[in-house]
Amino acid sequence: MLKVGVLGAGHLGKIHLRLLQQSDKYELVGFYDENQENAERISKEFGYKNFSTIAKLIHAVDVIDIVTPTLSHYKCAKVAIKSGKHIFIEKPIANTVEEAEEIIALSKEYNVKGQVGHVERFNPAFIATKNMIENPMFIETHRLAEFNPRGTDVPVVLDLMIHDIDAILSVVKSKVKNINASGVSVISETPDIANARIEFENGCVANLTASRISMKNMRKSRFFQKDAYISVDFLEKKCEVVRMKDAPEVPGDFDMILQNAEGVKKQIYFTNPDVEQNNAILDELESFANAINTDTTPVVTLEQATDALRVAYQIIDCFEK
Repeated sequence: MLKVGVLGAGHLGKIHLRLLQQSDKYELVGFYDENQENAERISKEFGYKNFSTIAKLIHAVDVIDIVTPTLSHYKCAKVAIKSGKHIFIEKPIANTVEEAEEIIALSKEYNVKGQVGHVERFNPAFIATKNMIENPMFIETHRLAEFNPRGTDVPVVLDLMIHDIDAILSVVKSKVKNINASGVSVISETPDIANARIEFENGCVANLTASRISMKNMRKSRFFQKDAYISVDFLEKKCEVVRMKDAPEVPGDFDMILQNAEGVKKQIYFTNPDVEQNNAILDELESFANAINTDTTPVVTLEQATDALRVAYQIIDCFEK
């Protein structure tokens, strides 16, 4: 079991603490939160050991789980890496691309592993369909959330859209060629609703919409590729695959047949892949433990998270232009 400590005991930090204590891959040593009043309250209520300084916590563990506000990710990661500790960082990896690249450089210099909390990679609906997504040429994503003051200190792109950016970059095996985007600030100082069009060198186009001022929550992605359409509902954890194949000579009474202008007939058939329910946050944390113990590459690398952050900032740059 790897000894782990958590930096940050806010809303998400408390979830991480609970799951790490349950896990049989980690031994939860304790946590540090700069709000000592909050830290003492959590320690008293749940029994987790509250460390008085970051340095004392880092010294006592093998792995540091960074669940602090984004602005402090770099500072926390730097201290942990220089102490030779493996790091799990909540998304986004850092506040700037330069900070993220420095984290990568330090992790290589000190030979430690890092993983970033892009939790949708562990969403069971995405896992059930990922191997079926082959060379998609058009992708559409909608990530809509009801208003919550928590998170409005950053643009909606870094708060919500970055989940979809990461998922898209994980399935499109091509470099980004061009980005167009627009964003509108409605309630916050930073954009609350945004739309981006990402064009890839291989011709794939992704159209992303994110909003944190919607009347209802929605997290859906649709992937279109030759002879298939794949729909992933990240919120409901459901998926659907619609495939096309050459129509049989003699169609059955209930077969769905389409005929194009050239007279080519295709049969459409629907499948709903089995979705194995899981706890995505626990799975991502335990997958990192596996990567450390087996000396393999983490599922979401520091480099991949930096790529997602880079695209996010290219989108934000479009707003300013």
